[in-house]
Formats: sequence, C-alpha cells, structure tokens
Amino acid sequence: MKLRLPTFDDVFYSMDISKDHPSYDMYELVKDFARQNVRSQPHYLHDIKLKDSRAGQKIAALDKQDAVRLVRALIEFWHAATKAYITINKLPAEAYNDPDYVFRSQRGDASCIVETVFSAVMRRKLPLEGSDIDLLLNLFAAYDDRPYKAGYFRVGIVSALEHFTKSGVFTDVQTAQVKKIAAAWSKNNMATDWRRSGARLEKLISSDSAIPLKTGEAWSDLALEHLSVLDKSRLAIWADLLNHCQTATAGKPSKKWLKTAQDLVDRADREQFRRAILSWFPAVKEPRTEPINEWSQWSPDPNLEIIPPHADILKGLVWCASTYEDAEVVRALTDLAISSYKKIPQVGPRLVKVGNACVFALGAMPGLDAVGQLAILKVRVKFGTAQKGIEKALVAAAEREGIPREELEEMAVPAYGLTDVGVLREELGEFTAEVTVAGSKTELRWIKPDGKSQKSVPAAVKRDFGDELKELKLAAKDIEKMIPVQAARIEQVYLQQRSWEFPKWRAQYLDHPLVGTLARRLIWSFETHGEKVSAIYRDGRFVHSDNTPLENLTDGTTVTLWHPLDESTDDIIAWREWLLEHEVQQPFKQAHREVYLLTDAERNTGVYSNRFAGHILKQHQFNALCAARGWKNSLRLMVDATYPPAHMVLPNWNLRAEFWVEGAGEEYGVDSNETGTYLYLTTDQVRFYRDEAALNWAQAGAGDYTSAGPDEEENHPLALEEIPPLAFSELLRDVDLFVGVASAGNDPNWSDGGPEGRYRDYWTSYSFGDLGNTAQTRKTILERLVPRLKIAERCTFSDRFLIVQGDKRTYKIHLGSGNILMEPNDAYLCIVPGQSVHKGANKVFLPFEGDRTLSIILSKAFLLAEDTKIKDATILSQINH
Repeated sequence: MKLRLPTFDDVFYSMDISKDHPSYDMYELVKDFARQNVRSQPHYLHDIKLKDSRAGQKIAALDKQDAVRLVRALIEFWHAATKAYITINKLPAEAYNDPDYVFRSQRGDASCIVETVFSAVMRRKLPLEGSDIDLLLNLFAAYDDRPYKAGYFRVGIVSALEHFTKSGVFTDVQTAQVKKIAAAWSKNNMATDWRRSGARLEKLISSDSAIPLKTGEAWSDLALEHLSVLDKSRLAIWADLLNHCQTATAGKPSKKWLKTAQDLVDRADREQFRRAILSWFPAVKEPRTEPINEWSQWSPDPNLEIIPPHADILKGLVWCASTYEDAEVVRALTDLAISSYKKIPQVGPRLVKVGNACVFALGAMPGLDAVGQLAILKVRVKFGTAQKGIEKALVAAAEREGIPREELEEMAVPAYGLTDVGVLREELGEFTAEVTVAGSKTELRWIKPDGKSQKSVPAAVKRDFGDELKELKLAAKDIEKMIPVQAARIEQVYLQQRSWEFPKWRAQYLDHPLVGTLARRLIWSFETHGEKVSAIYRDGRFVHSDNTPLENLTDGTTVTLWHPLDESTDDIIAWREWLLEHEVQQPFKQAHREVYLLTDAERNTGVYSNRFAGHILKQHQFNALCAARGWKNSLRLMVDATYPPAHMVLPNWNLRAEFWVEGAGEEYGVDSNETGTYLYLTTDQVRFYRDEAALNWAQAGAGDYTSAGPDEEENHPLALEEIPPLAFSELLRDVDLFVGVASAGNDPNWSDGGPEGRYRDYWTSYSFGDLGNTAQTRKTILERLVPRLKIAERCTFSDRFLIVQGDKRTYKIHLGSGNILMEPNDAYLCIVPGQSVHKGANKVFLPFEGDRTLSIILSKAFLLAEDTKIKDATILSQINH
C-alpha cells in the first residue's frame, strides 16, 4: 500500500482553528511561513532561515509571551500532522501511538515547518509554564525506544527545561519523564552530542549533594574509591566541589567562579585536593574499566571518549589547580594536556576543553615553572587551536612577570635540580646519586662510599629514600623531555634574529645547568669592537676551529648563533672537521646545515620558486611537520571548501612564506580516509609576501590559488631577490624538510605506485633520482664517516648511492630516500625501517641529531654488508629471488 504524506494545508484545515481561538494569530503566522517556504522536496525545508521570508521575520520579532503562544501552536501542529497522516491513509486509530507511523509522518511538509520554526524560536529563553513543560515532554512519549527520531527537538527542549528549573520545579511526573528521556539519550550506543544532552538532563534532576561521577572510567573509579572512605560531612564538601566543577562550561573561569572554587578547595583541604588530582589526572588516559561493546556505526568509538559530564568536571578540577605553585601539579597538568589533545578517529583531539583548561592553568600559575611546561606543550602539541592558546598563555605569563615575551622562555627554563651543567648530584644516605646529561638522554648512576659506581639502585636507597628516589627519576624524565624542546627553541633563534650581551648570554645559555648542555655543543659568533669571530666552548674555554683559544671577550661583546650562510667554504669545512675530530654531536644541524641560495631558474620565475613542486606528500605527516616547524596549515578534506596554503609568518622580517599544496586524487575512500581527509597532497610553488598581504585561497583539490584581497600592490608576491638571504634559506630548508620527510617516495612499501599505481613514476624518480640539498649533506657526512667503520672495505659511493658489497649481492642504497636496488638487475629490495636494525649502526658517531634517514642508511649498510647473517624471511626471499 502506497502511503501519501500530508501537505501543510492538509494539516492546517484538519485542525479547524476558529478566529475566536486565543492563539489564532499564531496559527495563521505559521501557515503564512509555510506557504512562503514550502518547496517540491520537503527535506529542503530544514535549510530555511527565518530571515528569508516576511513571516519568518515576524516570528523572529515576537516578544517572549507571543513566542510562548507560538510554541504551543507548533506542538499542536506537530500532533495534527500525525493525525492527518493517519486519516488520509485510513490507518487504524492505534497507529497514532505507533513509533513507526509517527516517524514516517514527520517527512511531511507540516513537520518540516514545525521543526524549522521550533528550532529557531527555542533558542530564546522563554517564560514557559508547567503546562508547557508537559507539552514539551509529551513530544517524546512516542520515542522512548527510538530517541533519534525526535532529533530536531532535542536541543531546544533541553535548553527550555534548563531555563525552567532556574525559577520553577518539576512535578514528580515531569521528573520521571525527564529521567526516562535522559536514560534513553545517555545510552552508550547514542552519538556523543546525544549523550551530552542526556547528561544535561541528568544534572537537572540530580541532588546537589550527590557526587556527580559515574563508574566505568579509570579516573572516576579511582575518585569514587577515594571518596567512599570519607565521613558524611567531608563527602558533602567534595560533592559541593565536584558539582561546582561541573559548571565549568565557559571558555575560562570568571573571578567569581574561581573564588567559589578556592573556598571549596580550602574546605576540602588544599593538600588533600592536591593529592587527589595527582592521583586522578594520570588515570584519565587509561582505558575504560567498563568497555562498551555496541555503538552506532556513524559515531566514534565511545571507549576512546569520556563520559560528557566528566569532561566538565575535569575542566573544573584543572581550573582549581591553577593557584598551586607546585612542580608535581605542573607536571601532572602537562601530561593531562598532552593526553587530552591526542587525536581519536572521527573526533580529533580527545578532550579539547580539558587540554585548553590545562593551558589556561599553566599560564595562570604563579612562578616560572609552568612556563617551562608551556614550552614543552608548544613543541609536543600539534593542534592549531591549542598552539594559539599556548601562545596566549605565554604572553599572559610574560605580562604577569614583567618580562618581554621573547625573553620569557629563556628565563623560565628550569634546572631540575642540576647542580652543574649537565650534572645532578644528591646524597641519599651513604650513597650519592649522580644524573648526567649525555646528548638528549640522561644516565643515573650511584657512587658508593668507596668512590666506586654502580648503575642499579642500592637496596638501602629503595628502603629509606623512596620519595627522594621517585623525585630523582621524575627529574631525569623531565630533563629528557625538556632537552629537545630547548634545542628547537634555540634553532628558532635564526629567524628571530636574536643577539645577546655576553654576560646575559653566558648566564642563560652557556652556564645554565640544562641549556648549557646544548649551548656548549654549538658554534657561536662573538663580535667585539666591530670584529666578529666564531668559537665553541671546550674544556673550560672558547676555542676556534683550529683549537686556538678565543680571547678579549668583554661585557660589551655581542653573541649570536653562528650560521654557515655568511661563512667561507674553508671555515665551514674546518668546523665540520673539528666536530668529527672531537666527536661533538650538535643538537641540530649547524656546521652541516644546508644553505639555499637563489638559483637562475628562480631569478627567471621572479616571484615564485618551483624547486619543490611536483611531489606527492603524505598529508598527515606533512601537517605534523608544519606544526613542529611553526608553519600554519589545515588538513584538507575531500569537500567543496577552500583552504589557504601552508604558510609561515615572520613578524621580525615583515614576511610571510606560502607553500602551495593541494589534495591528490578524487576517489573517496581510496584517496581519502573514512572521514574524507585527503591521504596525499601534491606540491607546487613557494612564494613570499609582506606580512599584511591578504592570504591566497584555493579549492582543496585544486591548485588555482587566488588572493582574498583586491588586486593591489600590497597583495602581490615579493620578488625572490628581495627576500633576505637568511630568511630565504631557512624557509626553503623547512620546505625541503617537508618534502624530504613526508614524500611518498620515502615509503619502501610504495613501490607499487600507491592508489591504483597512479604514482609509480613519481615513486621511482624520487626514490632513486637526483639528490637534493639535504641528501647532498648526508652524502658528505657519510663520505667522512664510512672510512672509519668496520664495513668500510665493503662500501663505495656513486653520485646518488652508497654501494654495499655483500656476499650474496651488491646493494645500492639511495642517499635521499634510503631505498635500495640490488645488482646486477637493479631489483628493488624492500626493507621497512625497524624491520631489522643492526646494532653496529647505533655505535656510529653522528655529528648532529635529528636525521633519521641517515641512521636508517647506516643501519641498512651494516645489515647488508653481512647479508649471510640475515635471518628475516621477508628480506631473504627478496635477496635470494
């Protein structure tokens, strides 16, 4: 039987509303709105806006009393739509209470109009009466088992109920209805936004004295266990505190909110609160204790999410912690922020509101310890919104402490108990603990009373100094986290154009207990009375590359970070030889740093560089690299949307660099992941603009970038010859890094050419093609290192390859991609990094940290030089083929 949907007129005339009806004008207004908007395809009605019609504008202008009368009329229309559907199709009377029939009737014009107007009107805080609440709750009477089918009313009704409870009280019947609806919405198989709405309703009917925590999550189970042993009066205080934390729904706390929170924390006891959050916060990242086995296929995995009200409670607890000046609390907030910003499928960052609260708290905390943790988050967290919050927090901390923003991070680097540069010593009974910093790692050893040392923790220390031992190990971990953060910060100095007076530099860099471990492995330029020389710190003094001491340093000497761009080839080579001779491993490439000079091709193109065009990049890896290097970028979705290019702003230079990229491919699910995000990008031009110039924009899958501003001089690209050489070199170095690391050509598993083999030619040309600047540097280093290795007699070099002579085959390792060809027929050998790592590669001295491909090449060389000892079946099958 084919059923007919009722038109709006069917519904309106079935109601038989007389002109004497007190709300007749509201019915007429809805009728006018319908007739001005009804189209041939009813589902388009949900896109209607009130402002787009005369009747809609009248609805938007109603005062609150008339808006209440309109809501009553809309509910009557809704029920009439169902009755009209049943009458028109001659269905049995009992069909009115059948959810299937009710849902099917919702596709008529009348129900679409009602939903559209209802959603708009209920955004206002209306003075609803108890009878109106009954009408609203009865809307859900037919949907107890299928809450999704009342979707368009959910948000409006929740808001109305919340507003009602501020001045009114639910009846017992209403409370029971709200409880039933909340239970239906809070089920684990519901979408996240429905569960949040369910939590809001549960909050309305819960007692203020109840603990607002549920079981099922590691942290909440732990909290409930801790609270279960409290007496009634103490438990009531914690209930007040946690219920107050659940009101943490704003972007940041008001002074009034914080004042109330601190009063409650004082009542609960500040030390007990501190111990509680130090125990609870680490458990937030732990798996659910009550796994959820069923959920909607269209919703994210609820096992990876958190119970909606718990997120607000955690946010409030974090805000409460913002007045503590405590190293452990600071550390706990940092770890919680990192876990909160961790991405999960179909959601993105897991707990944005909690992560943002941690950033706020660290920025608001007194003292400078928290600033150091913000510096860690600045490097560890890649989420763009979080980066903005971290920068705001750093600015706020700088203003509070009265320190210029650019100096704040320098001054705030903690020493973590280090008593000398790179050394921490602490006496624990008869033993002396000694933590030493070696590169980016720490080593802990124990010195016995007789002066001998051991690596294992003495039993007496474990027994008598448990707390001190724990703090010592935590300090070692903190040091290892902070070292790469400070290395990245110092490397940024190149584009910040920083310089220091010698005494200040010595205190904040050379002699700083932690930063000194980095500064003493770097080359610095010293300018005194107009004379500029370079030197490195060695054995208690500054020396030149020929080991002669640097003299005549004064308080007026200016210090800058040495860069090879302005140095002669002889000086650069001399410093490289010095590092190898003394086996000093730099924290990042400095003496071996690539320099990018303007080419003739770029002079011809004038305003853009094609040097890195035509590559295929893995989008997610590229996006992470952009964030790590300070570039702004957005993941591109396979949708009809526009995006700006990846770009870097340099305020000190009044410059903006743009790297033009676009989504690669057109087939959803093949060229994108399940969320529609492009898997790969293709690369195009690099351009430079003034900072104030309008950004360019292009469709996600198209590279036709156009300016968002008018065609005026200030929006035009700059000539490449105008770009300061240092800025040009450093920014192109970043782009080379993006390509060199994120290129699909690096992936040994991509030899089939990726999706449908479309990129086979690109993979081959990149994997075994000409060497770029980074690969050329890599080759130079290997040519110096390999002759010192035990496999030296088996290794030679060609223009693009490290050639390794094994017993079974001869292998050519490409110095750019690290991929391998086997002679005599250039057969491809796939070895996935980490599949078989040779121990010998880990013992080779490298003159700088951070080049993973260099380590991979060495590991493969050691492995293949002894190919008769290879046991990996996958590798052997290829070699023996």
